[in-house]
Amino acid sequence: MADIRANTVLPARREPVTLHTADGLELVGEIALPVDRSPVATLVMLHPLPTQGGMMDSHLFRKAANRLPALAGLAVLRFNTRGTSSEQGMSEGEFDDGNDERLDVAAALDRVEYDDLPAPWLVGWSFGTDLALRYGCDPTVVGAVLIAPPLKTAGDADLRRWAESGKPLVAIVPELDDYLRPAEAVERFALVPQARVVAVPGAKHLFVGYAEEVLDEIARAVDPALAPMPREWDGELS
Repeated sequence: MADIRANTVLPARREPVTLHTADGLELVGEIALPVDRSPVATLVMLHPLPTQGGMMDSHLFRKAANRLPALAGLAVLRFNTRGTSSEQGMSEGEFDDGNDERLDVAAALDRVEYDDLPAPWLVGWSFGTDLALRYGCDPTVVGAVLIAPPLKTAGDADLRRWAESGKPLVAIVPELDDYLRPAEAVERFALVPQARVVAVPGAKHLFVGYAEEVLDEIARAVDPALAPMPREWDGELS
């Protein structure tokens, strides 16, 4: 048995993908799938603000792709929104402050449907949570997990739309967040009766040192039986 550490990469079928937006852009992405079984659900990852370094390879999303296919049987779709670059490459277009990015979210959901991937969940982090709330309440989407939601551009109308949908919404809120702390998050998300706010004591907005807790909560949102996930791996490493 080997401890699962920050840079551990567990087995998965990983393939680069290109997402095509309705306005003609190509977005860089990757899908990671379980090696020996069909995925039980799909995570569509919406990264933090690219003007502050957010990208598909931001540490929580990289760790999700490295671990969740093997540990939880989940498919993980990561991609760079328009104008965003990472080690995987640069997506076409220009950053539009969360406006034209609605087409990027739609392109990701189109890819999930094209590949016949099951039960898509949106997983947004910071800027990505606003994209999820504003553009992700799609009939095909099962629910959403919001990591450190600032509720900067997403407003009460967006929250009410989710409330009316009945779709599950989980907000993972760091105790020491720069934008929205747990007590205020409980008040804001009260508009969504089915929403669940999970406070993470001691954590800050970037969740450095708290990846395991965040990944557990993502898995728990999809299926409570999946969490907590193992901290050790008995098998080959990628």
